[in-house]
Amino acid sequence: MIALVIGAVYGTAGTIAHAYTLGVVPVGLILALIGIGAMFVAMRGLTGDRWTALAGGVGALAATVMFSGTGPGGSVVVPATPEGQINLGLVWGIGMAFIATVVVAWPDLSGARAEADN
Repeated sequence: MIALVIGAVYGTAGTIAHAYTLGVVPVGLILALIGIGAMFVAMRGLTGDRWTALAGGVGALAATVMFSGTGPGGSVVVPATPEGQINLGLVWGIGMAFIATVVVAWPDLSGARAEADN
């Protein structure tokens, strides 16, 4: 449950920050993907459990979907991109899901290390 909430917090922060660019460099997107990746790796590494990282991914994805739509007052957090430009919101959503999938699916190598030590 805590992982779900932490994932939602990171997902919200990434959804808000991903659109920041410095010239043509999408600094917000790069930092958001690094931050969410570090969170997934930390969840998996500290708990040794795939389900914790998966819960964080579900929370982050839920927050991203929730804040990507039009709000009740008509406000939009993830604006549509002009024609011919890369849609950073789409890259953020797919990138976050891809990183979560890789971290959750990564094999558990702790057993291999224990056998190597013996």
